Amino acid sequence: MHETSFRPIRQSGWAVRFLPVFFSRPIYCLRLLRCWLPLCASACFLVLSCIASSALAQSADHGHVSSADAHGSHHEPGTASGTQWEGSREGIAYSEFNHHLAGVFLLLIGLSELRQALGWPLLAWTRFLLPGALVVAGLFLLIWSDHDSWPIGSMTFAQTFFGSDPEVLQHKIYGVLALGVGTIESLRRLGWFAHAVWTVPLPLFAVVGGVMLFGHSHGDHPAAHKIALHHFLMGTMAITAGSSKLISGWRQRQLATERSYWELIWASLVLVIGAQLLFYSE
Repeated sequence: MHETSFRPIRQSGWAVRFLPVFFSRPIYCLRLLRCWLPLCASACFLVLSCIASSALAQSADHGHVSSADAHGSHHEPGTASGTQWEGSREGIAYSEFNHHLAGVFLLLIGLSELRQALGWPLLAWTRFLLPGALVVAGLFLLIWSDHDSWPIGSMTFAQTFFGSDPEVLQHKIYGVLALGVGTIESLRRLGWFAHAVWTVPLPLFAVVGGVMLFGHSHGDHPAAHKIALHHFLMGTMAITAGSSKLISGWRQRQLATERSYWELIWASLVLVIGAQLLFYSE
């Protein structure tokens, strides 16, 4: 059989002719990303900080319930000063700011976990971004998750943690879990918790948090269906991410490998959830 072309056989790689030779193999892309990661991470941090500051200023402009009204009236779930809180201008601004801030934390966590998943020695200190972000997020949820809950609102401690408002209770549970897991991860990454069992709380928190999102509701909200879709997508990705992290930990113990594609799945999904929260709207 005669050859129909005298051109040499192309080098193995992506079968796209217009791509530069530098991108002919995936490993070259990883090397390029490795060089630009510090700059990209710094730029992302600045952009996210600006977005968070803008959201905080917007939330402050809307205003909240006055202290006199808060202490002078009994708590009614979903109401503020006799008006419907869920779906109101103030309620939407408050909720969106909380979700956007959570998105900032998750993006920082995802970037640090991506560095670790790729095995890059640069910016090793970023491994503490995850526990730090979880601790700060947990404290924020415990204090400011809901405008009318303890300790900033009219609800007492008992009404907040043992009352009949499931939305408030779930926010506080998220706060407790995030604070606890963040503390465990801090001690583990400092080398104080060396046993393999201490690697389980983080992925388990992601799975449990994802399952809880399926039942998380904002009450009588005009955009209830849209919010439910947001929570369904986030819950599905959180369960998948946590499961990937569990599998990665098990494979690393069994095969004694440093890197795993399951870690990349975990980090990538955390980034996607963070981006979804950053652009969350009601």
